[in-house]
Amino acid sequence: MATLSESSIADLLQPYLIVPASILPQLSTYLDLLLKWNARTNLTAIRDPEEIVRRHFGESLFAARHLDPKIPTLLDLGSGAGFPGLPIAILCPEIQATLAESQNKKASFLREVIRTLGLSTEVWANRAELLPSTRQFDTVTLRAVDDMAAAVTAAASRAIRQVVVLTSEANAPVLSDFPDQSRISIPESRDRILLTASRH
Repeated sequence: MATLSESSIADLLQPYLIVPASILPQLSTYLDLLLKWNARTNLTAIRDPEEIVRRHFGESLFAARHLDPKIPTLLDLGSGAGFPGLPIAILCPEIQATLAESQNKKASFLREVIRTLGLSTEVWANRAELLPSTRQFDTVTLRAVDDMAAAVTAAASRAIRQVVVLTSEANAPVLSDFPDQSRISIPESRDRILLTASRH
């Protein structure tokens, strides 16, 4: 399967952010691993490398740009193939990220990426609801979860300060406990938004 050069990845991501050159090798390795694993395990329905970079990497890094810069901990709920949590961890290594993914194959993939890239990211290979009740996170992120209502309830109970949701305008959840909210249109998209909801 054809892979993309680092310069091609940077060009594709330009609408979302100017990518620091220092993280391009990690993004390239992540893409290669995703394409390799996706050939035998269904990690993501999107198969085209350029579309993966735009939709998965681009949206995740766009979310990273809009996080509160003072958040030391982050939970990516229903992480799947690592979006948005892993690109956030790559761009912002100072954040201690935990990826919650209950499907064993996807959790194994996440561990492989983390090991290969030398990240300090944690994988919780179970439902986020089963995390110890003492585990709270400054920010909880959500993207492409199966049951948005249940996921938002779980996210709100874990988030100390902020819930960040990548979704469509039509599916944007209600987060009444987080009064400070903004909706930002995602570049290169007709109806997808970044919903940030905070409480102080």
